[in-house]
Amino acid sequence: MQEQSVRLLTLKINGQNFSKAVSPGMTLLEFIREEINLTGTKKGCDLGECGVCTVLADGNAILSCITLALECENMEITTIEGLAQGYELHPLQKSFVEKGALQCGYCTPGMIMGAVALLNKNPEPSEDQIKECLSGTICRCTGYTKIVEAVQDAAAHMKK
Repeated sequence: MQEQSVRLLTLKINGQNFSKAVSPGMTLLEFIREEINLTGTKKGCDLGECGVCTVLADGNAILSCITLALECENMEITTIEGLAQGYELHPLQKSFVEKGALQCGYCTPGMIMGAVALLNKNPEPSEDQIKECLSGTICRCTGYTKIVEAVQDAAAHMKK
């Protein structure tokens, strides 16, 4: 049996460089949670089906459970922890709180990261576009109404 070679990897996550020795099979989710101890990104299905592990890579929403850490070299990775500016929450984070879109909170980081990617590309999405974006993240607690309202609210605040 051939051994997998370990390689030094430097990833820029939330504006900070992290260098760790990784195996070729390590996922971005494992790197984020286990190597640098950022636990806001959740582990769900490990199959790319539920969306709770969504992060941004160069501004695009990706599923960190099915993305190899090595594939992310030279990319800017943003996790839920990287959205706030100090103690000031991102407008989408604020709207989730204000609109009661949190429920149990397990899917919230994935929902927010996917919606941030949407709003960065389309600052005035229609309700259908928001629903399509959110459809990639499973929430078992709600009917998504408050989540859609939170995204709409954040979009309105971000335009100002």
